[in-house]
Amino acid sequence: MLDAMDAATIVGYFKGKSILITGSTGFLGKILVEKILRVQPDVHKIYLLVRGIDEPTAKQRVQQEVIGTDLFDLLREKRGKGFQQFLEEKVVALAGDIIHDNLGLETPMLEALAKEIDVIVNIAATTNFYGRYDVSLDVNVMGVKHLCQFAKQCARLKMLMHVSTAFVSGFREGLILEKPIKPGESLREGTFLDIDAELRLVREVKKQLTMTNSSTDSDNDTDNNKTERTAMKELGLQRARHFGWSNTYVFTKAMGEVLLGQLRGDIPVVIMRPSIITSVRADPVPGWMQGTRTIDTIIIGYAKQNLSCFLADLTFVMDVIPGDMVVNAMMAAMVAHSEEKGAQVVYHSTSSLRNPATYNVLYQSGRRHFYENPRVGKDGKVIPTKEMYFFPTIARFHLYMILTYKIPLEILHLVNLLLCGFFSKLYNDLNRKYKFVMLLVDVYGPFAFFKGCFDDMNLERLRLTMAMKTPEDQMFNFDPKTIDWDEYFTKIHIPGVIKYLCK
Repeated sequence: MLDAMDAATIVGYFKGKSILITGSTGFLGKILVEKILRVQPDVHKIYLLVRGIDEPTAKQRVQQEVIGTDLFDLLREKRGKGFQQFLEEKVVALAGDIIHDNLGLETPMLEALAKEIDVIVNIAATTNFYGRYDVSLDVNVMGVKHLCQFAKQCARLKMLMHVSTAFVSGFREGLILEKPIKPGESLREGTFLDIDAELRLVREVKKQLTMTNSSTDSDNDTDNNKTERTAMKELGLQRARHFGWSNTYVFTKAMGEVLLGQLRGDIPVVIMRPSIITSVRADPVPGWMQGTRTIDTIIIGYAKQNLSCFLADLTFVMDVIPGDMVVNAMMAAMVAHSEEKGAQVVYHSTSSLRNPATYNVLYQSGRRHFYENPRVGKDGKVIPTKEMYFFPTIARFHLYMILTYKIPLEILHLVNLLLCGFFSKLYNDLNRKYKFVMLLVDVYGPFAFFKGCFDDMNLERLRLTMAMKTPEDQMFNFDPKTIDWDEYFTKIHIPGVIKYLCK
């Protein structure tokens, strides 16, 4: 690792580099692409691997979903009339997918890329906590394998940056260290995680489902697809919990890390594990965000006044980190470990150790924001800001749901039977919604009561190499101690949620 770095060192590193980025249509991917283009216009090429049937489709996706966002307004203003031409010279959209061998690219393109790529950044992931197991394995696990295979073909490759999640640790208590996950390691004592066995299991279950559908002579593809989708979602959750993880997303991301460690060879690898990523704090657009995070559910529900209660202990720490700080850490780590043969470094981009923020900070910031900026309804009248009740335990929430919804549902079910199904549609609809809420609590609940604390000593060492002497150096700030959480939530994040998510 470099002994000392500053903004000039980081900016200079990306000059003339060719970079392959997956997941560029996602939140973090967009921030990274914009940052590199803005601070280092002399980057050679940024190749964005996106799903699309052909190159024009991929190019259109990049234009609409990446470049066309508000995040690029500062760069757009900076480049003026030459903005579009600049992007056409620097950004190349590739129609492909990491779930396929050779990344879904034709051989000539693959060979040309292998001669040119200096840095690979893998941000692509399916982040659905309750996603299909087969899809999650394809993207979060097999995608890593295919990228490693390609990386070994790249003659000039200096670095493979892989973005994971801090929650691959599971929901342990105490200090959680920045260390790789060993092959076979699981979170439940007495179990051994065999990735190949999991892949075989999925193939066997899907084969059995196909045979079952064939034996029932079902011609309804919609029903068959729905059956398979449900079966795959349930299998993912079941397997995750069998090995000690809470959901399919963190489970498959953990497997992806293991596979990366096994297949990387002597390629320099950095694994960045952010916690819950929140809106841009500083540049280029404070408050900009995409996609609803766990904590944003509280803000959106509070803003719309359709959420009277929430599952959280206000004294608990919610580990969050602004998206631009994650990208700053990624760029610094790429420079620090470039061409370190055989290196594999894990970084926690987190805040719970250095500058913890509780759920109460978020709630009080929300109350203050909405009192100072009252919402106005369609009728022009001010919508009063009400207090929200928080359930400090899952048991209390379950009791509330039983008394408020489950018992009335059972009464409705009984009445429906007595009236020969007169209320069937209403009952089925309400019952479906009730089960969905309980599933959400089951899947997301552990995050609200997470008692772990992420150690970030590795990232602290990297921070100590950073010289923060000039305003330019602040462009690469990733120190959570510099965040005033109350000010950030009140003036940046909550207004960002309202602007970008409450549409």
